[in-house]
Amino acid sequence: MSWIPFKIGQPKKQIVPKTVERDFEREYGKLQQLEEQTRKLQKDMKKSTDADLAMSKSAVKISLDLLSNPLCEQDQDLLSMVTALDTAMKRMDAFNQEKVNQIQKTVIEPLKKFGSVFPSLNMAVKRREQALQDYRRLQAKVEKYEEKEKTGPVLAKLHQAREELRPVREDFEAKNRQLLEEMPRFYGSRLDYFQPSFESLIRAQVVYYSEMHKIFGDLTQQLDQPGHSDEQREQENEAKLSELRALSIVADD
Repeated sequence: MSWIPFKIGQPKKQIVPKTVERDFEREYGKLQQLEEQTRKLQKDMKKSTDADLAMSKSAVKISLDLLSNPLCEQDQDLLSMVTALDTAMKRMDAFNQEKVNQIQKTVIEPLKKFGSVFPSLNMAVKRREQALQDYRRLQAKVEKYEEKEKTGPVLAKLHQAREELRPVREDFEAKNRQLLEEMPRFYGSRLDYFQPSFESLIRAQVVYYSEMHKIFGDLTQQLDQPGHSDEQREQENEAKLSELRALSIVADD
């Protein structure tokens, strides 16, 4: 929410010192930026966890598709490799789900709860702004009567205007003082609030990738053929592809 002071009913007297207004705008501006950053971080975290889940679910589906491929029924070695892959993908998906659940609980939900505070804060700023406009309007009214000739009726209206002004001024000063005290405290609290969440995020990632190292390490040991380098496997694949291309059913006309 952008805070834009109204320009109506301005008194001649400077009722709020410029330094106070600058302090208020600075502190509220910091909170507006924090609100936007919190909203963006929550949205990005949700996108990240959704993408993580989609990745592991897709990997499981691919391994299941391979298992149902007729080739696996004809070759026991291939079936063993794909079965090992399927087991690894399911383990990965299970740990990924645990990681996402942990992030949802310790990062995304706290971000959501923190963001839910800002509507109340923005409403308090709106009430402060309305109180300021009432203060300015009544101060201008007092000044108008102060500039007139001091007749009986004018003095009576001046007294009435001052009586109307007093509680409005006190209301604004109370709202203004409260916000100037609490906005910096709220902004400063973000560090203590978010630090446990970010620590939990890091721990969840460390645990997950440590498990992935184990899972894919085990898978590598099951699938690796001794003495075969990546270059040798590539050469073997090229040789087999050449044999396939030589078949009449795939040969060029």
